Amino acid sequence: MSDDPGTCLAAGPRVGLRPFSLADAEEFTARARESRELHRPWLFPPCTPEAYAAYAGTLIEDPARAGFLVCEHTNGGIAGFVNINNIVRGAFRSGALGYGAFAHAARRGLLAEALGLVLEHAFGPLELHRLEANIQPGNTASRALVRRAGFRLEGFSPAMLHIDGAWRDHERWAITAPDGH
Repeated sequence: MSDDPGTCLAAGPRVGLRPFSLADAEEFTARARESRELHRPWLFPPCTPEAYAAYAGTLIEDPARAGFLVCEHTNGGIAGFVNINNIVRGAFRSGALGYGAFAHAARRGLLAEALGLVLEHAFGPLELHRLEANIQPGNTASRALVRRAGFRLEGFSPAMLHIDGAWRDHERWAITAPDGH
């Protein structure tokens, strides 16, 4: 799939963001299967077309979620994803991030570039004020990513999320809109 300017929500020097599509199932799930070693034990993206359809369908249909595929400009391939989940409007105007790079794109700075684009989109057109990333303490790559993006460590939550069959501790990292809106 390409990051065609017609569907591109935001673009940086090397990557663009576009919405999830059901047509991306084959490429996304192939990349997820190739990336199992990189993602485990932190992340479990869908690896089958059926699981992808349910996952992407929620991101496409649920107004409390916004999903972004990270696509490389050079070949249009999917390099990763960034999702804003649990979007709350009103006085809170907040969301929780979920993200992952695929193995072929890892450690190249593509997800960092994409996260910057998502922050601009979240604090701009989505009119959010705050984003939170909940990260397992041992996930040093994810902690470094959000730290570089300007997130601050706000706290520690024991047994916060049920992942891979157990309740896992998480650090709470957050960032607020730069102009205070």
